[in-house]
Amino acid sequence: MSVNDIKNAAEFGRFVYSNGPGYDEPTVRAAFRNAVPLKTIAIYCYDPRAAEIPSVLAKVLPDEIYPGEVIYDAAGKKVGGTATIMPVVVAGGRAIDALRSITIGHHLFGVTNVAVVHHTNCGTSSFTAPGLIKTYLAEEGEDISTVYEKDSLAIANLAETLDHDVKLLRASAGIPKSVNIYGYVFNIDTDEFTLLISDLGTKQ
Repeated sequence: MSVNDIKNAAEFGRFVYSNGPGYDEPTVRAAFRNAVPLKTIAIYCYDPRAAEIPSVLAKVLPDEIYPGEVIYDAAGKKVGGTATIMPVVVAGGRAIDALRSITIGHHLFGVTNVAVVHHTNCGTSSFTAPGLIKTYLAEEGEDISTVYEKDSLAIANLAETLDHDVKLLRASAGIPKSVNIYGYVFNIDTDEFTLLISDLGTKQ
């Protein structure tokens, strides 16, 4: 890294909200909630065939908007948006990889719904957890058997993995009890959703 690179890297500090003059955390948090109307997190797979999931979900759920539009201020800076769905894209759409995003999404935007979406013919249904662990050890020389929760590695049954993921979220201290959690199967050939689980949160 050159001296100029180091100098430029240091200048990026001005793009961090908490480094700003007069920073007040509650005020900034309130500003985020007013600028971005996100209310639903959609967890789904990074398979390109599943890329339409948030757009289709916006048509299925009432009063949802995706992708929406970016809002600009008078100076031309991006200060908000109209989308109400926040995509969290992870392998297989598994909930365990989305926990931190949900906690932060609720803190910043007051997210009230989480949709866990597993899709048909997912790549994570082409292997088993033991098979992945065994192959990784043989090819990479590393034992990952204790690195990840085994039940979240592969999809053997769509209904069972959705049930597992919804229960995992509901049991997590990082997910407010008021949040509604839904489990959907998305058919990648027909763009159809099937709601299998509806775990409504407690009213505040």
